[in-house]
Amino acid sequence: MIEPKPSPPIQPRPNPIQAIVVAILTFFLPGLGQLFARKIRRALLMLASYATIGGLIVWRFVEAAPRDTGFVPIFLKGIRLEPMLLFILILAIIFMILASIDAYFLIRGVERNAAGLFILIAVLFFFLGWQLSDINLVRFITGLDEGRYRLSQVMWPWSRAIERPEELIRGEAIIEIPCSENPPAQSEILPDEAYVISDPTCGVLSVQQGPEGSPLHLIGGNFIPNMEVDIMWEDPIGNEFRQRQGGEYISVMSDDEGGFEIDIIMPYRLLPTDVGEFQYWAVFGQQVASLGEAQASTELKLAISHMIETIFLGMMATCFGIVFSVPISFLAARNLMSASWITVIIYYLVRGVLNIVRSIEPLIWAVIATIIVGLGPFAGILALTVHSIAALGKLYSEAIESIDPGPIEAIQATGANWLQTVVYGVIPQIIPPFVSFTIYRWDINVRMSTIIGMVGGGGIGFLLYQWIKLLDYRAAGIAVWFIAITVAILDFVSAEIRKRFV
Repeated sequence: MIEPKPSPPIQPRPNPIQAIVVAILTFFLPGLGQLFARKIRRALLMLASYATIGGLIVWRFVEAAPRDTGFVPIFLKGIRLEPMLLFILILAIIFMILASIDAYFLIRGVERNAAGLFILIAVLFFFLGWQLSDINLVRFITGLDEGRYRLSQVMWPWSRAIERPEELIRGEAIIEIPCSENPPAQSEILPDEAYVISDPTCGVLSVQQGPEGSPLHLIGGNFIPNMEVDIMWEDPIGNEFRQRQGGEYISVMSDDEGGFEIDIIMPYRLLPTDVGEFQYWAVFGQQVASLGEAQASTELKLAISHMIETIFLGMMATCFGIVFSVPISFLAARNLMSASWITVIIYYLVRGVLNIVRSIEPLIWAVIATIIVGLGPFAGILALTVHSIAALGKLYSEAIESIDPGPIEAIQATGANWLQTVVYGVIPQIIPPFVSFTIYRWDINVRMSTIIGMVGGGGIGFLLYQWIKLLDYRAAGIAVWFIAITVAILDFVSAEIRKRFV
């Protein structure tokens, strides 16, 4: 007789009251209910997310109200100054509620998909990042017009690349203040020189918050036709200044024959009391004309010279980097350094040093180098060399580790020593990747030299940084164009070299 198979014991369903209590506790400590349900990974992830999000929210509220004390004042001021914090806080509360619901069903033995909960966590981190990063779309949209104008200057800067010699064209008349019995005679009219005639040739100055000065009628001639003429003054102690009238600087457009007429009021000016009873001023018209043949501007010459300096800066740093990184790379290759425990220790030491040096950005090395050797391209070469040694050492060592072991085993079978194995079994296989990595590093060094130049490492980066600080975006655009052209040429040259070696 076949005995019936015993049925498995019936698992008692959890008490609903117990599940509710655990869910409530989970609201205050997310992950607790999941931990009770033996969902360890989900519990740890929720707890870590809750702790991180809660800590960031508290920190942002404190940052928004650094001088306030007490929970309520800090909370109210934080909401007033950073309204997004309220939205993030609401999302955090929703997350806590969903975590409690998830815990309730898990305690009751109902498995649910927690994808929505983790999507909410991702959304919370996104909005926290938005608030932390101070993203302001309104500021971005309102600044587009100014940005578009500045970008157009950078993208087409060639008006600053060419210049013409400037010539100052000036004609003046002497004015006596106040009028004496014998005022100055009017200016002579010369056929080949600019002139200004004043009628009258004497008068009184304007008084601040008082009566206006004497009116003058100015007639000018022999200026460049159809070009603006600035009306200016020179006082008895040699100071030149442009006169304002009606809140605007006075200027006049010359006619087709280079002449003009204009009525002005004598300006207001404070002078020392020891300049004499009668003062002789000069009123003059002035034009700054660009004449002669076009020639390269100072900015263009500086950009060319510093770009050449940048190319050689990157080249020298790459050369020094190769010299030091090639022997180091053999010490950092596991397949060559696993013969004994001594070589293994050397391997880990070399790899550790390379990792530390490579983790420090060239910009930091440039700051350190400028402290040691001062400002200039030598500091940039030192910074890029140090970083190149670490970067190329890693790339070279990985190329050595990926070589075919067959030739090495064949050479070792002949009784060759370590050096002979490297020379005849390793070097022929690593030349193509070494050439490729070297060219790539030179490209990186040229581009990186524009950055380290901003901290005094020489090259075109120094000029670029100075021009940007001076808001001279057209000059900065010349530098940007030269950088882009140089990188494109280097890319073409490197591609041709790779065809021959790789």
